[in-house]
Amino acid sequence: MKFKRIFLIVLDSLGVGEASDAASYGDKGANTLGNIVKNYELFIPNLEKLGFLNTLTMNNKESEAYYTIARPKNKGKDSLSGHYELMGIENSNVSYKTFAETAFPREMLESIANNTKRGIIGNIIGNPIEIINKLGDRHKETGALIIYTTCDSNLEIAAHEDVIPINELYQYAEIIREITKREEWKVGRVIVRPFTGESGNYTLTNNSRIYTLTPPNKSVLDILKAADLQVISIGKVHDLYDGYGITKIIKAGNNQEGINKLSDIMDKNFDGLCFLNLSDFDTLYGHRKDVKGYAREIEALDVEIPIILNKLNIDDLLIITADHGNDPTMPGYSHTRENVPVIIYSRLFKNPHQLDVLETMADIGATITGNFELEKPWMGTSFLDKLK
Repeated sequence: MKFKRIFLIVLDSLGVGEASDAASYGDKGANTLGNIVKNYELFIPNLEKLGFLNTLTMNNKESEAYYTIARPKNKGKDSLSGHYELMGIENSNVSYKTFAETAFPREMLESIANNTKRGIIGNIIGNPIEIINKLGDRHKETGALIIYTTCDSNLEIAAHEDVIPINELYQYAEIIREITKREEWKVGRVIVRPFTGESGNYTLTNNSRIYTLTPPNKSVLDILKAADLQVISIGKVHDLYDGYGITKIIKAGNNQEGINKLSDIMDKNFDGLCFLNLSDFDTLYGHRKDVKGYAREIEALDVEIPIILNKLNIDDLLIITADHGNDPTMPGYSHTRENVPVIIYSRLFKNPHQLDVLETMADIGATITGNFELEKPWMGTSFLDKLK
C-alpha cells in the first residue's frame, strides 16, 4: 500500500502515559491524556472513533483507524528531542545543557548583555505567562530583556512588542543563539516570546520563534527533499529542524490557524509530506497547568477531525501523534517523559486495528520514507507492511 501525500499532525505534549524510564526524569505517574480524562468529562467522539482513547489502555478495542503508542528513545523530553526522534534523528551523542537548578551563569548573562546592549532581568525558572506578568512592568520601565528557562534545555527571551520591535528582538535571539553554542552553555533551543497588553494582563503574541542548532544527522525531511518530494512545514516545525529538509514554510500562530492552513494545503496537489505542529496544547495549557483549558483544546480539535478526514484523497495517509508529555496535573513547569499516541488513517484501510507498541517514535519517520521507497533514516523501522 503506497500513498501520494502524507499528513503528519503532532499534538504538542499530548502524551498517553509514563515511559519506562519516566522515574529517572522525575515523572513517575505522568499521563497527560489519562489525567485530563480523570479530571474532566472529555467529549471527543470523532477522535474516539479513531482509537485515540484506546491508546490509554491498549486493550484491542474496535476503531476506524490503526492505533498504538510509541515509546521515546532519544534523551530528553522536549519538542526538540521528540521531533528529532520522529524524523529519525538520534541525539544520544548530543549533550544539551539545562539550567533548571542553578539558572544561567553570570558569565553567560554578562556576555548576552554586552552583545545586545540591553539589560537583563529574570534569570528564573517558570511559566512564560506567569513570568511576563511578574516582570512585565519592570521590563517596560527599563527596556531590559526578560530571560528565563522552563526546566527543559532552553533559554527563553520575552519582551513587550511596544518596547522592543519584533525584528530587533529576533536579532537579539540570533546573537544569543551564537553565544549559547559554547559547550558549557549549549541549550537545545533559544525561544523568543513576544507579548503585548498592560500591567497585570500581559499576553503572549503569535510572533514566537525558535532558534535551534543544526540537526546532528540527516533526517527523514532531508531524505524526502533530496528525492524532490515536497516537505511542507506548518507551525514551528521549520524552526525545530533549523530549516533543514523543508521545501515550503507556512507560519501559524495558534492551533486554529494551523488547522486552517492544513485545510488549505489539503486542497493542493503535491507529492510528499505536510507536517503540522499544534503547539497550544503545550504552551497555553500544559505549562500553565490548565486541565480544563487543555481538555477544551482537545475538544476543539475533535470538531475539526471530520473536516480533515473528508478532505483526504483515496491515496492519502494521515498520522496523528505527539512529541512528549506535559501533564498539567504534575508539579513543576517541565515536560513529562511519556509514551505518545499514534493514530494512522486512510480511506484505503480494510480492517484497521491496534498495532504492536512501537519501540521508538522514529518508526513513524521510517514508515514515511518506506512509503516513498527511499533510504532508511538513521533510526526507526517502518510499519508500512502492517497497514492493509
